[in-house]
Amino acid sequence: MKSDIQKFINTPLKIGNRSIPGRLILAPMSGLTHVAYRELLDSYGGCSLMFTEMCSARSVPQENRYVSPVFRWRDEELPHLVCQIFGSDPEVMVTAAKRVAAEGFFGVDLNFGCSVAAICKKNCGAALLKTPDLAEKMVRDVRKAVSIPLSVKFRTGWEDRPDLAVNLARRFEEAGADALIFHPRVAPDRRTRPPKWAYIRHVKQAVSIPVFGNGEVFTQDDCKKMIEATGCDGISLGRIAIAKPWVFSQWRNGNDIEMETYKKNMKQIFFLLNKHYEPIPAIRKFKKMAVYNASVFQFGHSFLKKITRAGDFSEIESAVDAFFDQSPALSARPNLNMFR
Repeated sequence: MKSDIQKFINTPLKIGNRSIPGRLILAPMSGLTHVAYRELLDSYGGCSLMFTEMCSARSVPQENRYVSPVFRWRDEELPHLVCQIFGSDPEVMVTAAKRVAAEGFFGVDLNFGCSVAAICKKNCGAALLKTPDLAEKMVRDVRKAVSIPLSVKFRTGWEDRPDLAVNLARRFEEAGADALIFHPRVAPDRRTRPPKWAYIRHVKQAVSIPVFGNGEVFTQDDCKKMIEATGCDGISLGRIAIAKPWVFSQWRNGNDIEMETYKKNMKQIFFLLNKHYEPIPAIRKFKKMAVYNASVFQFGHSFLKKITRAGDFSEIESAVDAFFDQSPALSARPNLNMFR
């Protein structure tokens, strides 16, 4: 029998003019939620909505999906795939959103959350939270240009004040956003402090559109606590979804996971990365993902070092085989120090 939380996360949710089958969605992550990973994720099932990596709005209109490193997809995933775009100019964002809609994506997401210096220096991502009028105009202009669901991923702002996040949420809803994905950290904070889940409740109470909470949900108990503490409509899973792509299905259906699944998972991503990318970028992407795979093991540091030093997939495969031959012990929670 499913628990109350399982029943909740299996409840369909309407976003704009479309619906999703459950309340657990993938967080868009640069260098991680690429087409190879999403194919792997799809094979496990359970994820109600997937997201691309963030795509430059300036590049999207002329991108070739077959060679682009980020604006790339499988046709069969489009009905449950959102393209996240970033930019600093409303007109450019509109043009990109039109291309996204024309390609048949489920929806488009505006990135107002990335706090990486290289992005913020271009007045993109979280930098736009410093100019709410401009951010609101982007939402409003994109809303007028496309009919597909429009979501906004954003942070608290550049000061630790929940009222700022509430004001932004209300403005985004008024401008036409169909859903909000809220990460309750200030923009300069690169995971040095825990996210303030209480702020999610403030945002949820301020708007009538769906609000997805995001930030350090690593276990099913975390999932339960965030839902109960915030009243959010759903949860956007990030790092744990890379480490355990079966997590959506596991939490929704109560599946048991054996150690062999962890090994098979890493072997399968070898195959998919080689399928979608040339060898050098494929290896680079695997090593970035391996940080998350290794974080859930008690001695993940030593395993990660061997992966990092490997020169090709043959060496990587040997390291994976050797690690799992030792029957490694899992950690109750990911080692967050490995992400910093």
